[in-house]
Amino acid sequence: MKKKVLLVDIAGVYEAQGFKAFLEKSAVPYVSADVFGIEGTHCYCDETAEAEILNAVYGGQGKTGCCGIDGGIPSVRFIGSGDYHYITCLLAQDIKEPFSLVLMDHHRDDQAPALGNVLSCGGWVSELKRRNKNLEEVLIIGPEGCPQDMPEGWIEQRKGKNVYVSLDKDIMGPQYAVTGWSQGKHTVEDVKGMIRKLIESEDLNIIAVDVCGETSPENCQAVNLDANIEILKTIINTLK
Repeated sequence: MKKKVLLVDIAGVYEAQGFKAFLEKSAVPYVSADVFGIEGTHCYCDETAEAEILNAVYGGQGKTGCCGIDGGIPSVRFIGSGDYHYITCLLAQDIKEPFSLVLMDHHRDDQAPALGNVLSCGGWVSELKRRNKNLEEVLIIGPEGCPQDMPEGWIEQRKGKNVYVSLDKDIMGPQYAVTGWSQGKHTVEDVKGMIRKLIESEDLNIIAVDVCGETSPENCQAVNLDANIEILKTIINTLK
């Protein structure tokens, strides 16, 4: 993984929140996909919007091969509100080698689509399974009935596996992030600990880590900026 950040921010929250300013001040290299204000994207994503997002992310390179293990886009990704968590599906749908998804989220995001195979924030996991047969396994951490931490032995039993990590900050309590969705009770330290376990492991090949769980630009919370900074520092400082 490279220590470079990709911002995919349809609602424009990272500028309003101050996260862009933090990246610039701290000299963390980043690129922003030009996706602000794309229509047909709120919670559900129509085909036209999908194409616009992909074109903005890949910069005209085309989808083929760009999201492979050695893909051309940054592997540290901040993708805005949980309303747009389906962007993970778009970023992972063309991975060319077998991989596992580790989802840290207060929700399973695997609902059957209500409108056919329409990409949505509540059903993108199921849609990713349909789109990419290289997805071998999904480990969901956070919702009721799911593990609340990395299961003992899970990492060691997957030696040599490729792993995509996706974090929705709604896994945490509102004192650590304000998301606009129902939230769990994890702390930011819990989340950072799980990220460290995954990235530090010599048994896994971490393809990418993405982060969502923002509020609207009009409702920016300092605690969200603090959480993003803490999570980003943990990712970058743990990378080999």
